[in-house]
Formats: sequence, C-alpha cells, structure tokens
Amino acid sequence: MVENKVTINVNGKPFSFPGKATYGEVVRALREQLPDDVFLVQAGKSLRELHHKITDGMELRFITMADAAGRAAYLRSLRLLMHRAIWEVSGDDSRYDVRVLFSVSDGLFCKMKDPSLLTDELLEEIRFCMLRLVDEKCPIKKKSVSTQEARKIFHDRRMYDKEQLFKYRISSTTNIYELDGYEDYFYGYMLSNTAFLKYFDLFRFGGGFILRAPVFDKNGKEKEFNPDRKLFQVQKESFEWGEKIGLKDVGDLNDAVVSGDMSNLILTQEAYHEMQIANIAAQIAADPGKQIILIAGPSSSGKTTFSHRLSTQLSVHGLRPYPIPVDDYFVDREKTPLDENGNYNFEALEAIDVKQFNQDMLQLLDGKEVSLPTFNFRTGRREYKGRKLQLKQGDVLVIEGIHGLNDGLTYALPQDKIFRIYISALTQISVDEHNRIPTTDGRLIRRIVRDARTRGTTAAGTIAMWPSVRRGEEEHIFPHQGKADVMFNSALIYELAVLKIYAEPLLHGIDPGCDEYLEAKRLLKFLSYFVPIAPERIPMNSLLREFIGGSCFDV
Repeated sequence: MVENKVTINVNGKPFSFPGKATYGEVVRALREQLPDDVFLVQAGKSLRELHHKITDGMELRFITMADAAGRAAYLRSLRLLMHRAIWEVSGDDSRYDVRVLFSVSDGLFCKMKDPSLLTDELLEEIRFCMLRLVDEKCPIKKKSVSTQEARKIFHDRRMYDKEQLFKYRISSTTNIYELDGYEDYFYGYMLSNTAFLKYFDLFRFGGGFILRAPVFDKNGKEKEFNPDRKLFQVQKESFEWGEKIGLKDVGDLNDAVVSGDMSNLILTQEAYHEMQIANIAAQIAADPGKQIILIAGPSSSGKTTFSHRLSTQLSVHGLRPYPIPVDDYFVDREKTPLDENGNYNFEALEAIDVKQFNQDMLQLLDGKEVSLPTFNFRTGRREYKGRKLQLKQGDVLVIEGIHGLNDGLTYALPQDKIFRIYISALTQISVDEHNRIPTTDGRLIRRIVRDARTRGTTAAGTIAMWPSVRRGEEEHIFPHQGKADVMFNSALIYELAVLKIYAEPLLHGIDPGCDEYLEAKRLLKFLSYFVPIAPERIPMNSLLREFIGGSCFDV
C-alpha cells in the first residue's frame, strides 16, 4: 500500500512528509536548517502546537523566542514547569500554592499562599526540580475533556479560581495540559517538551518571588532585572485592593455581574479612583510653586480623562487648571517621522513640534495670551480654531501626553515649577491563579475601541500599528517613568467586561486572510472569559468613557 504524502512549503520551498506526520516531525527533519529552537509553527493564518498533524499545501513559518507568540508560549510553559515543581517539592501542601500576579521588569511576580514559608532554600529546591524535569525532556501533553470534567479536575487540584471561571464557559470541552502527572489549564499555546525550558531564574522580591526568562536587547545583550519600585508598589496595592473587595480574578467578577451587584461595584471602583485623584490634587496644591502638571503614560492609559478629573479636584483647592493635550502639537502628517518599516512613528518625540510647544508654554508662564492648536486626527493637520489662553494668578497648566516625563519635551521650561505624574492601566485582576492578564492586552483593547470611535481606524489597523506603538513606549516612555512624583493606576477592575461589548464586533470584522487575524482570534478568546456589563451603568466622568464614548469631558 502506497503511503499518503503531504507537501508543506517553507520559504517557498516544498517538502514532502508522510500524511500522518506532525509539525514536530517537520521541525526535527529540518533542524539543521533552523537557527533557533522552534516552539510553535504558523500554518497559513493559524498558530499550531507541534503535536498537530500537518496540513497539505500549507506555508509554514517557524515561531521561536524571537517572536512575541514564541516568547509567550515559553513563559506559559515555564509557569507550568514551576507549578509542577512546587507541587512535588511541597508534597501538595496547600500552604505552598502560588498565584502569578503581574509582570515586573520582564519578570513575573508570584506570591505564595503562606509567605512565611518562602525562603531562598525553598526556591533553590524548586529550581533544582525544574532543571531535573528539563533534563528529563518531559513531554507537555494536551488533552481535551468535557468542561464538566475539567471543573472537577480543577476542584481536586484546589484550583478553585479555574473551577469558578469555567462555570461560565460556553464551550462543552476544555484543553488540559499535563506535565509528569500534574494537570493544569493555561490560556494560550504551549511548548511540546520541557527540554526547551533551559533558561530561567527564580529569586525573592517584594514579599513574593520573581520567575524570569532571559530578555535580550536589540544588540543581543541580556537585560538586567531593573524594576521600578514605585510602579511595583502601585501594582501590588491595586491587586491587594481587588482582593480586599473580593475581586481577585475574572471568576469573581463574573459572579458579581451575574448576582446583579454591579452598580455598587462600579461606584466603589469609581470612588477609589476619585479618592486617589483627590490625594494627588492635594499634594499639588500644597506646593504653590507648581504651575505645570505633566501627565505621561503609554497609549490608552486614560491620560486625557485623568487630566480633566485632576483639574476638577485642583479647582476644589482654589486653583484654576487648564488641560492641554501634547497631541495637539503633533506635526502635520507628512512631517511625521517614519519607523524602520516605513510606517508613521507617532510615538517618537520628533512627531511633536517641541519648539512650538515650549514657545507657547513659556509665553503662557510670562502672562501672555497664546493661541492654542487642536490636532485633527482624521485630516492629519494641526488647526487653530480661536482657542486662546492667558494665565493669571492661581492658574496652572495640566499637560498630558506620552512624552510628558521626557526632559526633551520641556527643555526650555523651569523645572522647579513642574509636578510629574505617571499614569498607566495596570490590570488588577487575573484570569485565574495561574494566568495573569497582561496590561498591554487591556490597553490594546481600549485602543481598538477608542480608535474605531474617534479616528475611524479599523481593528485590523490598530492591531497592525500596535507593535510600533509598543516599540515607541519601550524607547520613549518607560525609561522616563521613574521621574514621576506620583503614579496612578487608571485600570478599572470591571472594564474588560464593558469593553467586550464594543471590541468583539470590531475583532470579528477582521478578515481571516489578514495578517492581524491571529491576534484578533487571541483577543476574542480572551474576551470570551468575561460576562458582559451593560455600558449604561458607567458614570459619565469615568475614565472608561474616554474609550467607549459618552463622557462629560471633551475626549
């Protein structure tokens, strides 16, 4: 009997394999031609784990640590390896159960149920166990079970967060990953074998510990672990506040939505934001020498609404604040610098008319009347519509933009008159105890919704631009965050359940043939975990209104 053959293409070159071959067998056959370890493959417009059987005629691209999807799969699989090792070292003692909370300087901050048990010696035991499992090249197996059976597995493993989360799962089946007798669920693709997981570090930090894989800069040099302690404290406090009000993960949020208690939760969250903003305003008002408040942060962190709400609180103290968006000083579109791919680089400082900005601000500080511009994002032009401003005694400028903390933006301004605020949307709940929500996902979903509403940009267009946005943040924003006098977390604990209603139709509108389809599928799967919340309940001054519309501010 003639065995069926299947042809796949790599860089336009055809290769034939037996019909039952897997992508893993393809990788092994072509190993000598591949420079790096392959974690996944992209077959057409779909990502595939290596245990899947190959499909005839597919163009393959090999996913490695250099790809975002590859690094994510590595870190996901590394977490499975860590939890498996903890399970062995602790003898399945519940006091050693670990939650993975949030990222810190390219590492993951983890917290043990009983922090008093965490020692350097224990971490060394866990590390040794992980390395042994790596040396043994243990397979990471995937199996599909009924969702009811999955919930029982989660219950028996004390993964009560997952049990609660999957109470709302629509699909009748669930994929479970197994590593040497330990079963768990992870949101996203996994590696096929522990042999790949050779590089990691574990060390104590901030009352918990850090799990970290190596990170390299564009020159191939390994980056050091260099956390911003102030930002870490804001993240930690946000998670602790969520736990205090009984919302530590998506399952808790879904329970609150279904119980009909969302109005109280929304008001509580908004009051928490208002209290923090009021405290910042009081700190500014206590120093009458501060005339310029700079608000900076990455894309979609809610800077504009925050500047208006801070202005309201400053007014309570008798100050007269004037919000000024740095975005209004964008250069005209044709003058915008380009990135290495020839796309507009809106995150570069050169995209701002810095000279005109400094000239206008200095004139305002001198008491002169200044005509202020407005940037039209649809036409790509700066416009003057008769908006004029002249400062008097007690007036303060509230300036917001991604470059607010960059000294290059304010090179001519008196530094002793400046108060600096860093704002970011630091998601304060997890999917479950072992699956965190990357803050970049929350901001990307915010931006997809806002750009479609205010700039006429498709979801595909926003996703296509996102890597450039992220590179710009890494280069122009994050290096300056440590200059902030205070930091503010703009994330709302309930927001993804609201944004889901707006984002899902936009993501479904992406054609399967588009390069952005893969990312759309990933985001749609992520949003499927949330029970939606009706937007009518959201207050008009909420930061969320900047993205979904209906704000009482001009945003």
